[in-house]
Amino acid sequence: MALSRTPPHSVALAHDYLTQRGGAERVVLALSRAFPDAPVHTSLYDPATTFPEFRDRDVRPLWLDRVGLLRERHRLALPLLPLAFGSTRIEAGVVVCSSSGWAHGIRTDGRKIVYCHSPAKWLYRRDDYLGERPSSAAKLGVRLLDPYLRAFDRRAARSADTYIANSTYIRKQIWAAYGIDAEVLHPPASLDPDGPTEAVPGIEPGFLLTVARLLPYKHVAETIDAFRLLPEQRLVVVGDGPRRAELEESLPGNVSLRGEVSDARLRWLYAHCVGLVAASREDFGLTPVEAAAFGKPVAALRWGGYLDTVVPGVTGLFVDQATPIGIRTAVLAGRRHTWWAASIREHAGQFSEPVFRAALQRAVADLVNPSLVSPADAAAS
Repeated sequence: MALSRTPPHSVALAHDYLTQRGGAERVVLALSRAFPDAPVHTSLYDPATTFPEFRDRDVRPLWLDRVGLLRERHRLALPLLPLAFGSTRIEAGVVVCSSSGWAHGIRTDGRKIVYCHSPAKWLYRRDDYLGERPSSAAKLGVRLLDPYLRAFDRRAARSADTYIANSTYIRKQIWAAYGIDAEVLHPPASLDPDGPTEAVPGIEPGFLLTVARLLPYKHVAETIDAFRLLPEQRLVVVGDGPRRAELEESLPGNVSLRGEVSDARLRWLYAHCVGLVAASREDFGLTPVEAAAFGKPVAALRWGGYLDTVVPGVTGLFVDQATPIGIRTAVLAGRRHTWWAASIREHAGQFSEPVFRAALQRAVADLVNPSLVSPADAAAS
């Protein structure tokens, strides 16, 4: 069994894999700022494809990282991820796991807190994990691995001292999967609106914005089709993924597909858009919270984590169906509505990083050692 040592009574972090730029990876960065001396243990790490801030952190990839192909296509690692985490033991006072079904399996002689983005989609929501048109080999492989994966997943869940859900929706999913009643702690909007900005060439202010990976359940294709019906409106899409080539083939003239952008450019886009369109099925979904920090409203799918973060008529409107007509209807309603940026920014304050950081520090202190971080110190940090 692999053994990673950290100083006694210290905090260590664990995350599924650091090979992309998304909401879960932003949460890990927030965790690393809450516990700046904590190493980050992860199965796969590619500094070129995740957030550059991880280069300044003590990232410790597991033995699986030696297989370069898996960093490019992490789903190929499915049979090996339970083995990679389950065969690694961390010596630390407490391990905080940022998990979507893998990292919570890491072992420790100390205590364990799981911050759950979602119970394992490869077991409980396979359509989201495999996509709309999975290959026969992928479906067969997951089916054959099912008993092994379920045994790992449930054993890993039982190993936690504290389970924390990122949304009310995920709290219900955790109860259904494991019978664990988790507390809810929303992730922070860690894209600081006061940070540096950089204008995006070729984009004029006054557009609508979508920020999402180009995956089927994100409903980016349906959002683009909605703007075919809205030729007078402009849409900028930020994100990359396996559907990019397909979407680019028939992109309408009023839609710009920008791929991945730097945080400086993303800030500029939030600052200069008129609103966000978020039609994804998200367990939490950081983008409406990020938009709110910039005072911008959202048209969000009435589903999952968005039910926690969107106040109808105040910070946004709900999309009742993730179809081109449903999205078009919400966009038009949003354009007719009067929005107050100050009220939207005030709402975003409850999703701040200081609130998140203080709650995690209290959870660690209460669990393992009150002298590690006192509640008063956490609240003041």
